[in-house]
Amino acid sequence: MNLEEILSSKPLYYTQFDPNRIVEAYKLIKNQIKHPRRVQLIGTNGKGSTGRAIAHLASKSGLRVGHFSSPHILDFKERFWIDGGFAKEIELEEAHKRLYNLLGKEFANSLSYFEYQALLAFVLFENVDLQVIEAGLGGEYDATSVANYELTIITPIGLDHSDFLGDNIKDVATTKLKAMAKKALISKQENLEVYEIAKDIASKKQSTLYFVKDYSNDRFTKIKEIKKEYPNYLIDNLTTATYALDILDIEYNVKDLKSLELFGRFYKLKDNITIDVGHNLLAAKAIANSLPKRVDLIFNILSDKDAKEVLKELKPKIDTLHIIKLHTKRAISLDKLESILNELNIKYDYFDGKIDKNRDYLLFGSFYVVEEFLKRLNIKQIA
Repeated sequence: MNLEEILSSKPLYYTQFDPNRIVEAYKLIKNQIKHPRRVQLIGTNGKGSTGRAIAHLASKSGLRVGHFSSPHILDFKERFWIDGGFAKEIELEEAHKRLYNLLGKEFANSLSYFEYQALLAFVLFENVDLQVIEAGLGGEYDATSVANYELTIITPIGLDHSDFLGDNIKDVATTKLKAMAKKALISKQENLEVYEIAKDIASKKQSTLYFVKDYSNDRFTKIKEIKKEYPNYLIDNLTTATYALDILDIEYNVKDLKSLELFGRFYKLKDNITIDVGHNLLAAKAIANSLPKRVDLIFNILSDKDAKEVLKELKPKIDTLHIIKLHTKRAISLDKLESILNELNIKYDYFDGKIDKNRDYLLFGSFYVVEEFLKRLNIKQIA
């Protein structure tokens, strides 16, 4: 059974979660693979951009680096970045064969989609100098948390995946922060309660905490000079990345950020089209604060998100909203979305695939939104 076959046989999401399954699976491979230095990223937003910046700078310094992130936009290979580019299909197949043999057919088939790919990353990246591993939706019981990490990086935490993590910041942050290693770096947090929860958990786990809010403002300013086109929230993420490398005592040249590309993160696809894979309230606030003027919003969102609050945050920056239809059962119903838009008095229509060169556009609301838009433009892969 090749990689595509085994992944396609697994549901993307499980209604019943068994935290012991991944623990037992990891025991089967732990002593059969190498364990280079590892860092883990946990949080609600900013994991992808922070992780890629760490990987990019470390790679430019001469280290072999593997970066695991999720989800992907167009191609599964996007989840596995190694030495400056996405993993090759043959590399993934070889890692899959090894993993499948180590686990055995029955165990391999029992794992969830995300659990299997997390273990695949550990096998694929076993010969690098540094693994940069992004958690999925959780922390304490996340599939990636079975491994040991030298440093945990906590990106901004907000409400998301409430059905799994809880409907308040305390519950969400506690679940995520319980995964912290003996060293943990806390990025700038909008929800100040996160800092106190982190201190409490660190005290119990005897972990050393580092806070980006106490990091040199000169570094933020320097990065802003290098990446003038980036909004402040992305500069914050890159600042977090450099602090992480300082803690790890990995040398880097901050000027190498000049060549960093963060596709899908407030990314200029064209002069008048910005795409962002953000999909929750925390992301909406960051985007709204970063838009210099009003835009046409190409939008849709998944049913488990707070669509009304997201749209309330974005409303001051919207001229017209264009609903883009998504081909997933997880999308909000069109009737419900229209009802929210009418309630908020937001002018809308349905995206017809046409772009007016005289108007500015933002794509936002889900990875699926960006994926669907790129497919309509016949863009089949990300560089």
